[in-house]
Amino acid sequence: MEVPRVEHSISSPTSPCVDIKNLSLDAIQLCDREGNKSQDSGIAEMEELPVPQTIMISNITCDSFKICWDMEPRVKERITHYFIDLNKKENKNSNKFKHKDVPTKLVAKAVPLPMTVRGHWFLSPRTEYTVAVQTASKQSDGDYAVSEWSEIIEFCTGDYSTVHLTQLLQKAEVIAGRMLNFSVFYRNQQKEYFDQASPSSPLRDAQNNRMLPAVKDNSGSHGSPISGKLEGIFFSCNTEFNTGKPPQDSPYGRMRFQVQAEALFNPNTNLYFGDFYCMYTAYHYVILVLAPQGSPGDEFCKQRLPLLDIADNRFLTCVEGEDGHLVFRHAQDVILEVIYTEPVDLALGTVAEISGHQLRSSSTVNAKKDPSCKTCNISVGR
Repeated sequence: MEVPRVEHSISSPTSPCVDIKNLSLDAIQLCDREGNKSQDSGIAEMEELPVPQTIMISNITCDSFKICWDMEPRVKERITHYFIDLNKKENKNSNKFKHKDVPTKLVAKAVPLPMTVRGHWFLSPRTEYTVAVQTASKQSDGDYAVSEWSEIIEFCTGDYSTVHLTQLLQKAEVIAGRMLNFSVFYRNQQKEYFDQASPSSPLRDAQNNRMLPAVKDNSGSHGSPISGKLEGIFFSCNTEFNTGKPPQDSPYGRMRFQVQAEALFNPNTNLYFGDFYCMYTAYHYVILVLAPQGSPGDEFCKQRLPLLDIADNRFLTCVEGEDGHLVFRHAQDVILEVIYTEPVDLALGTVAEISGHQLRSSSTVNAKKDPSCKTCNISVGR
C-alpha cells in the first residue's frame, strides 16, 4: 500500500519540535527522539506505545522501497498511523536534485506490513537516505499519542529499471530526426593519450597498441545504470550535414582516432539504448552501447538496458545494401555518444590531428543532466 500523503513539518529524530497543520491532522507536535513530550503539545496521555524495532528495508527501486518492523501483537489494534521520517543522508558529495536538504515526513494510516513507500517527488535514484519510524494512535478528541522514534536506518535507492529507460527511449525517438549516412566512428583525445612512449599513457596496453575500456563517468541521467559501472570506450559518429564527414572541432582533444564503422558495428554486435539527456542547452545527447554478442559488456547490458534492432531504430542503424556491403546511418538531431565495450586495436584505424578547434566548453565529462527539461526527463527521480 502506498503512503497517501507527504508532510514537510512533522518533527524528526534529528530535528527540533515543530507544529504541523494539514487537511487530516488538526495539530500535532512531535518531539525529537531524545526529548520529552511537552504538556501542551496536543498529544494525549495514555499507555506508552511501542517503539518500532528491527527496521527492515527491502524491494528498493529508484523511487520506492518497502519498510517493515517488529511490533508487539497486543498493541497492534491501538495503532492507527505510522509517522515516517525520511531524509537524504548528509555528505559532501550528496546529489543536487529535487528537494535538496528538505526532509520528507510521511503520514500513513496503519496498514499490514511491509508497507510500500513510493514517490518520485521526494525519492531520487542512487541516493543515500536515512529513515526512522514512530507509531501513533489517534484519540477521540483528535489528538495523537505517539511512540518514541525508532533507530535510524540507512539505505540507498537504485538505478533506473528497463521500464524507466524505455520511457527515456521513447522520448528520445520523438526528437531524433532523419537519418544520415556515415562510414566511420571516431574518438578525439590529447596527443598524450595516443603516445605509447608516455609513462602516463592511459592506453595501459602499449605493447599490444590497444585502447582499453574504462568505467563510464557520471554524466547524464542520475539514475542511469551504466554510470560508474559499465566499462567501455567512447566514440562519436555524428557528421556534418553539408559534408557528410565528421566535424573538425572537438571538446576532447586535437588528435583523432578514426575507424571504419563495420569494425565496431556489424551483425555480430548488439546495440543498446543507454541514456537521453541535456546539459541546460538546446542540444540533446543519446548514449548507445555497442557490445559484441556474448562479451562481458553484452551480458552486463542484457540485464539492464533496452535492446535495439540494429537494422530498425531511430538512432543508429546497420543494414546490408544492394551491393552486399553494410550501410550505416545515424540520427541527425541528437548527438550520439557510442560506448564500445571491448578493447580496440589502434591498427584497425588511423590517428591524425584535426584542423579545427578544441571546444572545451562542449565536453560532457561528468556533466549533470538538466532536471527541469521537459524533453528528456521522465516522472521519476532525475
